Amino acid sequence: MAFLSATLERLGASPTVAMSNRAAALKAEGRDLIALAAGEPDFDTPAHIRAAAIEAMERGETRYTAVDGTPALKAAIAAKFERDNDLAYGADEITVGAGGKHVIWNALLATLGPGDEAIVPAPYWVSYPDMVRFTGATPVIVPAGPEQRFLLTADALAGAITDRTKWLILNSPSNPTGAGYRADDLAALAEVLRRHPEVHVLADDIYEHIAFPGFEFATMAEVAPDLKARVLTVNGVSKAYAMTGWRIGFACGPAPLIAAIRKLQSQSTTNPSSISQAAAAAALTGPQDYLAEARAAFLRRRDVVVAALNGMPGVTCDTPVGAFYVYPSVAGLIGRRSAGGRALDSDEAVAEALLEEAGVAVVFGAAFGLSPHIRISYAAADDELAKAMARIAEFAEGCR
Repeated sequence: MAFLSATLERLGASPTVAMSNRAAALKAEGRDLIALAAGEPDFDTPAHIRAAAIEAMERGETRYTAVDGTPALKAAIAAKFERDNDLAYGADEITVGAGGKHVIWNALLATLGPGDEAIVPAPYWVSYPDMVRFTGATPVIVPAGPEQRFLLTADALAGAITDRTKWLILNSPSNPTGAGYRADDLAALAEVLRRHPEVHVLADDIYEHIAFPGFEFATMAEVAPDLKARVLTVNGVSKAYAMTGWRIGFACGPAPLIAAIRKLQSQSTTNPSSISQAAAAAALTGPQDYLAEARAAFLRRRDVVVAALNGMPGVTCDTPVGAFYVYPSVAGLIGRRSAGGRALDSDEAVAEALLEEAGVAVVFGAAFGLSPHIRISYAAADDELAKAMARIAEFAEGCR
């Protein structure tokens, strides 16, 4: 359609959203389907957070707020970073947006343009490369496969940096793999970055609080405080507090960058929901018991899913250290045929066959930049996961 902007062609539709929507449509048609494609906790938002939203409405807090966050929420965010990460930020170094995705979008749009580059380790969250492309910049995809624990190495980073590099994007714990950068991993990357003062780091820490025993979460600005002025640390309440629909993300970073993001947001969405901001402040400052309870449930589910997958023919699965995803290899199924006769010539074909023949929705690995894998979210009820694993096992056993 000639009326549409050519810029729009730089964007692809999100594969995770597309698969989730397709699964929802099939369920609405009456299909017996288990949806493990969405990255969304299945728990209710904690009661005290919901109560804070109601109280805010009763107080009349339903009007515009400051463009990039209320003073109360910014104070709560500053306290969170001091408490959890030993990082100090002032109000002019904090921005609040309509979800972590919105904050990342703002940051990239405010800083990138044609000729610029951003380094994106693969596998990656599906939106990073498209966001970079939309600005006219180029995403430089650097493979980080299972042999590297799905982590970018210092040597790979050094080899990817050019005089056009503006950003390194890191996500830990990771979507889609659940891999995480330990303090020594980040320190090694920081050594490379010190030789390249023009490169900034976007640390997407949205899964910070879903980190399992044996893995201690760390973030770049904490590990390398001398680089703090070059780091934008992104976080939010969506995953940690089961608040995906509330749409509150935030970031802390250098004041000039935060001002640029505020300027951009002032001409787009303006402030995030005032009610959601009150709820987010309550999440960050109120009781934190829920975090441990949710983490224990995710850990239990992880162990069940990883054990089940590693018992299936043609499938192998590393054990993630955080988040609520597994990223099993389906290399042993490629080149075979499903029981329904589908040629499994790619991980996308495997995902399609699982949906159509087994009634399980997952996301194919090519969407995340590394095949042959599939991403499975275990943010689902225990009985649903058990049924899903049984169906996937039957599918794998039926491939010839």
